[in-house]
Amino acid sequence: MSQPNAERLDVRLVQIRLEADDVASYEFRPIDVPMLPAFEAGAHIDLHLPENRVRSYSLLNDPHERHRYVIAVQREASGRGGSAWMHNTPRVGDRFTISAPLNDFPLNEQAKNSVFICGGIGITPVVSMIRRLERLGAKWQLHFAARHRARAAYAEELALLPESDNRVKLHLESDGARVDIRRLVSDAPAGTHFYCCGPRGMVDDFIASCADLPQEQVHFERFAAASDSATEGGFDIVLQKSGKRIPVQPGKTILDALLDQGVDVQYACCAGVCGTCRTGVVDGVPDHRDDFLTDEEKAGNTAVMVCCSGASSKTLVLDL
Repeated sequence: MSQPNAERLDVRLVQIRLEADDVASYEFRPIDVPMLPAFEAGAHIDLHLPENRVRSYSLLNDPHERHRYVIAVQREASGRGGSAWMHNTPRVGDRFTISAPLNDFPLNEQAKNSVFICGGIGITPVVSMIRRLERLGAKWQLHFAARHRARAAYAEELALLPESDNRVKLHLESDGARVDIRRLVSDAPAGTHFYCCGPRGMVDDFIASCADLPQEQVHFERFAAASDSATEGGFDIVLQKSGKRIPVQPGKTILDALLDQGVDVQYACCAGVCGTCRTGVVDGVPDHRDDFLTDEEKAGNTAVMVCCSGASSKTLVLDL
C-alpha cells in the first residue's frame, strides 16, 4: 500500500469520533490550501507518526469530497504501537503530515453489480466504495462480518441507506453467523465484481471461492501477508554502509533486530503488504514472506520486506 516517495501534505486534525469498540475515526482538513487532492474510492493515505513510523489507512469518506479526508483506526493490542498511539495521543487541532492518496484497491465503476465482503476494520475502504456507487446509482450488496454488533463500525450508518434491508447483511460471530463466500459467489449474476477486505482467513477463502472467475472481476486487500512472518532467526544481517553485523535471534524478525540496534528504517504495516520497509539486498538469499513483491522480484532477490521476511542464507547483506 505505502509508497515512500509519495507527495506529502500538511493537514490538521479537526475531529476524533468513536465509531465502534476500539475503533475511532479521524477527520483531517487542509492547512495551507483550500482543497485536498482528489481521490478515488478504495484509496489510502500514509500517516507519518513519531519515531519514523508510517501507517497506511483507507479513506472512508465520499470521494466527491475535497475539503477533508477521514480514516478509521482500530486499536491493535498485538501491534507495534501505531494504533495505540493514535488512540491515546492525538488531540483535535494537532498538525499531521500525510501522503497524497494512493490506490491499490480500486473500484470498477462500470460493473453491473458489485458484492462487498469484509471483516472488522476492513469495512473502511468499502464505505467509500459504497458512497461512490450510491452517487452513480449502481447495484451493490454488502456482507459485513464482525465479532459482535458493538465492534461493527459504520453498520448503523449503512443501515440508513435506501433498501438497506436487501443490500446490507451483518454476520455476527456472537450469533454464530458466518459469511458463506462460496455460495455468494455462485449465486451472484454473471459479470458481478467481488471485493474483499479483512483478516487472512477471510481473504484466503475469498480467493479460493473466486478461483474460477475472470481475474478482472476479483478484487481484494489484505491486512497481513498470506504467510506467517519469519521469526526463526539464526542468521546475521550485515549493513553494507557501515559493515555492522547484527544477529537475528529466534523469535525476532529482521525489523525487530534492526530497531533493537537503533537502525533508522521506515516501516508501516509490519505485515508484508504495504511496501514501506522494502530494503535492497546486496548479497544473500531472503526468505520472502510478504505479499507485496511480485514473484519475479522475489526470484531476483534484490529486495526484501524486513518486517516479515527472513533469510535462507546464514548472512543477508542489506543496502543500509
